[in-house]
Amino acid sequence: MKSAVWLPLFDELADPRVVARLAVAAEEAGWDGLFVWDHLCWRPPVRSVADPWVTLAAVAALTQTIRIGPMVTPLARRRPAKVARETAALDILSGGRLVLGAGVGSDAFGAEYSRFGEETDDRVRAAMLDESLAILEQAWAGAPVHHRGEHFRVDDVTFLPRPQQSSIPVWIAGFPGNTKPLRRAARYDGFFPVNLEHPDQLAEAIDSVMRLRQNHTEPYDVVVPVPPGTDVSPYAAAGATWWATDFEHPHDLTPDTVLGVIRDGPWGGPGCFLLP
Repeated sequence: MKSAVWLPLFDELADPRVVARLAVAAEEAGWDGLFVWDHLCWRPPVRSVADPWVTLAAVAALTQTIRIGPMVTPLARRRPAKVARETAALDILSGGRLVLGAGVGSDAFGAEYSRFGEETDDRVRAAMLDESLAILEQAWAGAPVHHRGEHFRVDDVTFLPRPQQSSIPVWIAGFPGNTKPLRRAARYDGFFPVNLEHPDQLAEAIDSVMRLRQNHTEPYDVVVPVPPGTDVSPYAAAGATWWATDFEHPHDLTPDTVLGVIRDGPWGGPGCFLLP
C-alpha cells in the first residue's frame, strides 16, 4: 500500500514555495506521493487559495520520485484543451509522475460554480466531465483531435508535445454508493472515494468497480483519504492501494502541522503501519 500527503492549498499553504519544500521533505521521509486540492475559493475563514497547477510545477521541479497530481480537479469548470496542455507539460517536467484526479466537483463549500457563473447542475457537469476526459485521452495520444460534443469542440488539433507517460493515469472521484461515478471510475485507472464512512463501504464499491472491469487486465488503484494515524490495514484488506492524509481541519492547517506528519513517516503514526 502506498502513501500520499494530500494538501488543501489554503492560507499558509497557499504559497507554492511552502508546498514545494513540504514535498521535498515528504520524498525524503519515504512518502510515495503528494496530491493537492483544486479550488478557486473556499468558505470562511479561508481567505487565500493557491493555483494547483503552478504549485505542482514547483513540486515537480524540486522532487525526483514521488507521484504528484490534483486530487481532484473538477473538469467541468476547466477548458479541456488548456488541461491537455497543462497536464502534458507537467508530466514532462515531473519525468512522468503525474496522476490526474478528476470529478464532478461541488458548489457546496465555496460556491465556486455559482459565484463565477459556471454550471451548477450536477448532471450537466457530469456530461462535461465525460466530454473533457474523452478529449484528454485523444490529446495525450498525439493524434489529431476531432471532437464536437454538446459542451466542447476541438477541430483537428494535434496536442504536442505528448506526456512523457504513454497515457497519464486518471483517478475518478465519486461517492461509493452512486452507480454512475463507479461506472466512470471503472473505465479509467483508479478510484478516489469521497465521504467514505468505513472499510466495508469501500469493499462494496471496489467490488462493483471490479465487476465492471472484468475485461480489463491493467493494474488499478484505489486511494482512500483517512486522518493521519489511522490504522489503514482494514482499507488495504478491502482493496485500497493508496492512502492519503485527510487532515481534520483544512481551513487552519499550518506548514508545521503538515511537516510533523511528514517527518513521522507514512507509517509512523499510532496505529498506522506498513503492510507486507
